[in-house]
Amino acid sequence: MPNSPICLDASLVVRLVVDVQDDRIQEQWAQWAQQNRQLVAPALLWYEVTNALYQYQKHGILDGESVQLAQETALSLPVQILGDAGLHQRALQLTQEFALPAAYDAHYLALAERYGAEFWTSDQRLVTAVSPSLSWVCLWP
Repeated sequence: MPNSPICLDASLVVRLVVDVQDDRIQEQWAQWAQQNRQLVAPALLWYEVTNALYQYQKHGILDGESVQLAQETALSLPVQILGDAGLHQRALQLTQEFALPAAYDAHYLALAERYGAEFWTSDQRLVTAVSPSLSWVCLWP
């Protein structure tokens, strides 16, 4: 889907703002920008990004200043946050359909489905659970 929106999960945003030396993720984001791809995510994105960054600090991977800078960078990304009651209802259906361990990931799936978006994640477990039924779910290496 070359012009479809991109639905991102927190793992990709965290990689972008934490792994600044990772050329692959930096190049992918630049490519999406060059293609004018719309970036979308449920509001859950910012909660998950904030928690992941805090976990990096808590486990001594990043210091407090680095975490704050990474969070500021993440929050400034041109990601359109979308959500409504229907999204939660569809997320619950998807959680049940694929027997997911929690409903969080299903919000990304529901949003991507609604907008005809590619959904990018580095969550191998999620990709395995929903493929081949959802061909628009993409695993980040």
